[in-house]
Amino acid sequence: MRAPLLLLAIISSAAAATSSPSSSSLASPRRPFASLDKKTSKKVPAALGLESIVHHRGGEAAAATAAMAKEESAGLPPAVKLLVGAGGIYAAFLYYGSLQEDVFRYTAEDGSQFKQAWLLQVLEALANVLVGFVGMQLAGPTAGIPKQAFAISGASQVSAKACTSLALANGLSFPVATLAKSGKMAPVMLGSLILGGATYSLREYLQVAAIIGGTAIVSMGKKKGGGSASSLMGVAYIVLSLVLDGVTAGFQKRLKAETAAAGVKPKPYDFMFWTNLFMCLTAVVISGALGEVGPGLAYCTANPEIFEKIVKFAICSAVGQSFIFYTIANFDPLILSTVTTTRKIFSVLLSIFLKGHSLSLTGWSGIALACSGILSEMAAKMGGKAKPH
Repeated sequence: MRAPLLLLAIISSAAAATSSPSSSSLASPRRPFASLDKKTSKKVPAALGLESIVHHRGGEAAAATAAMAKEESAGLPPAVKLLVGAGGIYAAFLYYGSLQEDVFRYTAEDGSQFKQAWLLQVLEALANVLVGFVGMQLAGPTAGIPKQAFAISGASQVSAKACTSLALANGLSFPVATLAKSGKMAPVMLGSLILGGATYSLREYLQVAAIIGGTAIVSMGKKKGGGSASSLMGVAYIVLSLVLDGVTAGFQKRLKAETAAAGVKPKPYDFMFWTNLFMCLTAVVISGALGEVGPGLAYCTANPEIFEKIVKFAICSAVGQSFIFYTIANFDPLILSTVTTTRKIFSVLLSIFLKGHSLSLTGWSGIALACSGILSEMAAKMGGKAKPH
């Protein structure tokens, strides 16, 4: 079932990438957040790693939007395209989140747990390398890509992801970790305002405030008796992960500048392949240096159940990135940020209902606030009620 879904995602995004004409990287006026049916050509922005892609789009939303050109595919209406893109992201990453929590909550018969976070990053990045290579061959590889810039960006990204996994491995609950990592939507608007001179309506400001405020309330509304307490080490790792997300954004900005200076315009799957290749190599070196490879593989061999979860986790990551590329090719970056943010909220809900966590009344009120902002904006988009600025 997952194989046809993966092939569909790769072919859809690769087709969008190959149909994109070249365009200037100069900033142009931002299309409104609520607009789905773009009639002007835009070039697909270069897609990056899983955890960093939303942050990258946020920090350079207007510039990236201006730098992309795409041809509207004739058959599907915008609402159906949104359903395909968002549905694929939700399906892949909801399962991805559930599997990630299962991996670090798994306890073997002898009471041991999986702690090899860097080895997990090796396997996840490897799956993305394979899918990225296939997509790159379908779309056509780009020559002259500056490999050093990709190496730095990949190393930073995989470090941020590993810190998130280490936070979970050191006792931070999945709902808290997920919500902590969801605070990337505000920089989307802030970056667009500062870098691209974009404008937003009052309604958009209120909706973003509702989403961010709601997720913050949820993070504070977890019952003390519900689930394991977050360890100080887990909190330290998630804070470090957020710091590395910010560092990654800076490296990605440099990467974009270096590709422009080299006169090359990499396609989305070029970015997926090269970024994840260097992520994988970085993770191999660090996991080897920390002595994780032997014990981690031995643990998986002794506990095939967790190895199956890790393989599914890696596949979901690769499939989800393909749907991210499809969404980027057809919609504004802030729409992608909305989809990924809502996915995190739904991941928290699934974790609460399926994994034994619990929320206080304050926590549930935060979920209601966040969802009200999300559904309001989605209703405006689907109804075409928003007006251009």
